[in-house]
Amino acid sequence: MVMRLSILRAAALLFSLPACAFSANNVVNLSHYDMMRPDFTAMKREGIVGVIHEATYPRFERDAKYLDRQMGALQAGLLWGAYHYGDATDPVRQADHFLSVVSNAWAQANPVTRPSGVLLVLDFEKNGHYPGGTMRVDQAVTFVERIRERTGRYPGIYSGEYRLAQVLNSRSVTNAQKKTLTNCWLWIANYHKEPRATAPWGYWALWQYCGDGKGALPRSAYPISVANIRKAERNIFRGSQSDLRDFWQQRGWNPAGGKPLRGSEATVAAD
Repeated sequence: MVMRLSILRAAALLFSLPACAFSANNVVNLSHYDMMRPDFTAMKREGIVGVIHEATYPRFERDAKYLDRQMGALQAGLLWGAYHYGDATDPVRQADHFLSVVSNAWAQANPVTRPSGVLLVLDFEKNGHYPGGTMRVDQAVTFVERIRERTGRYPGIYSGEYRLAQVLNSRSVTNAQKKTLTNCWLWIANYHKEPRATAPWGYWALWQYCGDGKGALPRSAYPISVANIRKAERNIFRGSQSDLRDFWQQRGWNPAGGKPLRGSEATVAAD
């Protein structure tokens, strides 16, 4: 009986601890707004396992730094991911353009270091600085379904905790739309505390706790720099480094196995 109570107390303590107590601070995200030349080798020495880089943004632009940084990160032995910054234009065309850019860059990678899978993400946040307006929920659903159709995998969804709660609690959003989005893994941002409002998802997989040098959490446990990047965008994965590698492998897209575009679709994606 005493042993049973001890086990129950230990279990209660385990589930009362924050998720970050069992997580790894080992993912960095980058875009063309980061002007320095990242030292990926130093990143790896400091415990970084994966990099998620912007590949495309409105309107149908390619991130000029994506290809070069892909080469550098892979050479350093880091996992590689790509995200698309969504807008309110045709979501199918956005998805096809995104996959075209990612697959073309993948094909140019050194076969020795070429990743078996690229982790894909839709950046679903308020668009205040690019043309094209802000992507709606129904457009996000169409985008992720197109990615699944083309790759066989749902991408991740990135957004801020408060914005996500506000948008998805709208009366215009249907239960079916929410259900579709929960097929995607959740990457959530909160620079002040561990995210809690994750509905309709049960939990977050990746938490961005700082960006551009902004972050209100203690720097000793939540650093805002990495390698030669003083104002980094850092993320905590919900699990160990081994879990993260498994996660990446299971959800990553291998462009060699992707479904080819058909006819006019290929022309649109190449625009």
